[in-house]
Amino acid sequence: MSSRFEKDQKRRLISSYFSVVLSIALVLFLLGLLGMLVLNAKKVSDHFKEQVVLTIYLKESAKEVETKQLEKSLALSEYVKSIEYVSKEQAAEIMKAENGEDFMDFVGYNPLQNSIDVHLKADFVTSEQLEKISEEAASKNFVDEVTYDNDLVNLMNDNVKKISFWVLVISGIFTLIAVLLINSSIRLAVYSKRFTIKTMQMVGATKSFIRKPFVMRSIKLGMLGSALAILALIGLL
Repeated sequence: MSSRFEKDQKRRLISSYFSVVLSIALVLFLLGLLGMLVLNAKKVSDHFKEQVVLTIYLKESAKEVETKQLEKSLALSEYVKSIEYVSKEQAAEIMKAENGEDFMDFVGYNPLQNSIDVHLKADFVTSEQLEKISEEAASKNFVDEVTYDNDLVNLMNDNVKKISFWVLVISGIFTLIAVLLINSSIRLAVYSKRFTIKTMQMVGATKSFIRKPFVMRSIKLGMLGSALAILALIGLL
């Protein structure tokens, strides 16, 4: 009778270990999948941020040497990804292509300005940085105006913050679930070996000596679950 009871307990314990390993693997797989999604989302976010254009409009009186110096200064700046000089003639051609008609036929002259389109690196596309860069460019006496879409920048950054917050919350929940699963496996193992533990206590075994095999087993279960999760994630790449 005792032997059958021990076999049943052992079977339940093995089944529990198997369930714990699969559960840990699933939780860590979802956590890894979430991490991959975050990395891809950041790449997408950075791509869109770098499409934001800061346009520096130049005065008619701006000299070519001044314009070239400004272009060179911007190109060497740590926050600039790329720059493009757009002459008033090029701007007129762009507007003609977009609108399908030549507006100069109506006004009789080209009212547009020479400009420099600046694309910033993603990390610098914030309202604070854009304002600082704009003020620096606008301080030049040959610069007429500096413009950018501040509402779009704020919208993108707000969405990134919201996504980051919820990713952090979900990651915390998944981590807590993994810890609870490992903890439950330890409790179940301790319960199944309660008589053995009692005997060991009676003969003077220390708590650390009794605890060690249970902790080691839980570490092994966690490592096995992690390995399965990693293999599953590699399979997705």
